[in-house]
Amino acid sequence: MNHSSGSTLFDEHIDLVHKIILKAQLASKQQPPFLPAKLINGGIAGIVGVTCVFPIDLAKTRLQNQRPGQQVYKSMIDCLIKTVRSEGYFGMYRGAAVNLTLVTPEKAIKLAANDFFRCHLSKDGRGLTVFREMLAGCAAGMCQVIITTPMEMLKIQLQDAGRLAAQQRKPGIIPPNRLATTNAVLSRSYNVVPSTSPRVISATQIARELLHSQGIQGLYKGLGATLLRDVPFSIVYFPLFANLNKLGKPSPDAAAPFYWSFISGCVAGSTAAVVVNPCDVVKTRLQSLSKGANEESYNGIIDCFSKIMKREGPSAFLKGAGCRALVIAPLFGIVQVMYFLGVGEFIMSQSSLKLISD
Repeated sequence: MNHSSGSTLFDEHIDLVHKIILKAQLASKQQPPFLPAKLINGGIAGIVGVTCVFPIDLAKTRLQNQRPGQQVYKSMIDCLIKTVRSEGYFGMYRGAAVNLTLVTPEKAIKLAANDFFRCHLSKDGRGLTVFREMLAGCAAGMCQVIITTPMEMLKIQLQDAGRLAAQQRKPGIIPPNRLATTNAVLSRSYNVVPSTSPRVISATQIARELLHSQGIQGLYKGLGATLLRDVPFSIVYFPLFANLNKLGKPSPDAAAPFYWSFISGCVAGSTAAVVVNPCDVVKTRLQSLSKGANEESYNGIIDCFSKIMKREGPSAFLKGAGCRALVIAPLFGIVQVMYFLGVGEFIMSQSSLKLISD
């Protein structure tokens, strides 16, 4: 039942994304660089953004997974300092490879889908109402999870392994022999003996084990929570960005300066990130396969919400909110700069960059 329903939902998302790409390719007969340009814009922005902010994202994941009485890290700065001390500088980039690999299609789908739905929801080329902008953002968020869910699933296992290792080494929290894991490969992902250096495995090995033991639905665990996070995020982000960006236009038909697009992307991104942070906490908890002793497991979104509320209180849903805002703000600021500068179009057609409005 679960395997069948998971596969059906996966197939439906594949079909939806495939239709969008086919229609985008049809549109490309009139605008040749459309789809390749979106891939280039999304790829460059995603790679630059992830490289800059990934350590903060790692701190966010580890802070969100901490339970009361088992805190290893006091704050984002404390987390990063302890990570560097115990795992080295590159320990802050644990799991970055899978993000860098999949961020290009993720951002390309998100931006292309939003453009596609905005175009079809507009009337005679006129501007969209706020409701239609939210509808376009909602549809874009539903499309991107086909990439986001497995990307986050693999990234979280690698990011959180260091927290579990540090938790074992900290006296008075958990005996080393009581670490509970739900997957054989994940249990080998970190050698947590204090006298040796951590030994990590790759996202590819984790993905192979999940596919072997659980099928495709193993990679899509937490799909519902990802939708619950990304759809509201897009509903908030895209309309907010569009309206903020309008404020920087010298005239209704002119483009906003690139720096205004960056600021608008940062403000809209950080705002949307904080709004949906409770859903991000739930998603992180559900997708974390390795558990420390006394760290409860969850049987779905509602069960996770209720247990967190009961045992940790409402403030638990704001864990990592500051980190997430710091991650999303520059990431989406860079995305919008690449997008509105037309870097992809410049590379594909050698058109000039829109550094300033006409």
